[in-house]
Amino acid sequence: MAEKFDYAKAIRELEEIAAKVENPETRLDDIDALVGRSKELLKQCREYLRTVKDKIDALDKD
Repeated sequence: MAEKFDYAKAIRELEEIAAKVENPETRLDDIDALVGRSKELLKQCREYLRTVKDKIDALDKD
């Protein structure tokens, strides 16, 4: 079974990634991996928000 998406957890992880990327001690190879992970998280967040919007729109039509 797929794990339920946790928007708040994803946002916290994105904030942690941003802090790591801004840290001058973070290696370029690590930054590349962090950017890849952030793209994945952003995609999931956008999908989640679209789903929520669709649900709200459906309620408005009732």
